[in-house]
Amino acid sequence: MRPRATTLIDTGKMSAILADDEQLARDELRFLLEQTGEVEIVGTATNGLEALELIRKLDPALAFLDIQMPGLDGLSVARRLREEGVEAPHIIFSTAWDQFAVEAFRLEAMDYILKPVERERLDETLARARRTIADRTSSDIPIPLAKLLVRQGGRNLIVDPKELIYATINDGVITLCTSSAEGESSFRTLEELQGVLDPDIFWRAHRSYVVNVNRIREVMPWFKSTYQLKMDDKNSSEIPVSRTQSRKLREMFNL
Repeated sequence: MRPRATTLIDTGKMSAILADDEQLARDELRFLLEQTGEVEIVGTATNGLEALELIRKLDPALAFLDIQMPGLDGLSVARRLREEGVEAPHIIFSTAWDQFAVEAFRLEAMDYILKPVERERLDETLARARRTIADRTSSDIPIPLAKLLVRQGGRNLIVDPKELIYATINDGVITLCTSSAEGESSFRTLEELQGVLDPDIFWRAHRSYVVNVNRIREVMPWFKSTYQLKMDDKNSSEIPVSRTQSRKLREMFNL
């Protein structure tokens, strides 16, 4: 689970969602965050399932999560994001329970704040978040790979990145489909893989797929104004285009 590198909104503030099943706790944390002038709250949730949906939809820089929530607790939200292998927000647990701290940091949480939240403690957390974002942004200049490693059975095959037709992630495992081979990648997330590919050729069509735009054979209309791509591999694989990326697709091919 790799936190996002570019996470500042146009105002320079860090976008955040809050998830807590107690309204008083949500309102208090919102008040404190707004006082800092560092954060813009883009969504609130009353349980873990809502929090997960907001993270997927709003792409926030920070996610303040309570530990104990109905439906899906805060730790489970972090686990789910980790299992999906997608870029996650910087997670900050805000809770009255101190016994879950070890597990929280094992899940790569940025911080663990005990309630009642103190302004000075919150300032420390936000300073750490901003430093982390700045460090990642400055060091996130991609260096294109000369070759890609494809694990196929017991073999380690080396292919030219331009041979990659598409990559997909399922249960945390990335599969590469190339012109000459198909197998697993050693990259942990699609974001890491995409960071070393040519951005003019490889496009994140869906949260679970990166595609080579030069190997798209057909664009097929799908439901609710979205599309599917038929790729130029031996299986003519069909890949969904997310609703948010459908606009990019229409611009790309003047649909």
